[in-house]
Amino acid sequence: MKKRTFIKLAGTAGAGILIAPLASCGTNTADAPKVKGCRPRPFLFEQEPLGYDFSALAPAIDPVTMEIHYGKHHAGYVTKLNRALLAAGGVKDNQSLVELLQTLKPEDTALRNNGGGHYNHTLYWRTLTPGGATAPEGDLKNELMDTFGSLDAFQTEFATAAATRFGSGWAWLMRDVSGALRVTSTPDQDNPLMAGILESTGTPLLGIDVWEHAYYLNYQNDRKAYIAAFMERINWDVVAANDRT
Repeated sequence: MKKRTFIKLAGTAGAGILIAPLASCGTNTADAPKVKGCRPRPFLFEQEPLGYDFSALAPAIDPVTMEIHYGKHHAGYVTKLNRALLAAGGVKDNQSLVELLQTLKPEDTALRNNGGGHYNHTLYWRTLTPGGATAPEGDLKNELMDTFGSLDAFQTEFATAAATRFGSGWAWLMRDVSGALRVTSTPDQDNPLMAGILESTGTPLLGIDVWEHAYYLNYQNDRKAYIAAFMERINWDVVAANDRT
């Protein structure tokens, strides 16, 4: 089994979701005396640029939904995450978002909800990037077929996990801690990185948002139609990249 690593959504080229501290001030109060008049600023997270127009995914996802989802919902998670981090003194040791989520405890409610919301949406937007492979290829294709029996069987299991997630949440294709591919779902903004909270954990490769804000303007209560449209828009090159060492 190949060694797998978690994708880093911070500190990587183009990731764009860490704000570096002021170089002259450091990141904590212990550094402040080194620079006269310095007010230290902790590491915070920022929203990654979408990288494509709000209309780029139409008709699967309409421009108004895209604008609200990205510009209001996702942006709101980033703002609230940073507020929670500031209240807690900033990111410890310049942790990436992945590392932060991996070390959360159940009582870390604000970081759990908003850190999860930030990570989940960043992954969601990336895997919907226009262009790239429209179906699994290469090693990932072969492993999906070996694991689920066929690509159609995988798509059915993934779509069922998304359709049957009660209330708000996400469905995932992940590589679990044993190295196997698995389909799972989580409530709210939880995700498989949260080893200190969830029993079924691993590396998220693909996630679909089934909160109503992701689809209701266009599909109303027809979640299955939204899921089918989402499946047609996946950039499988990005999914495969999420699985590379």
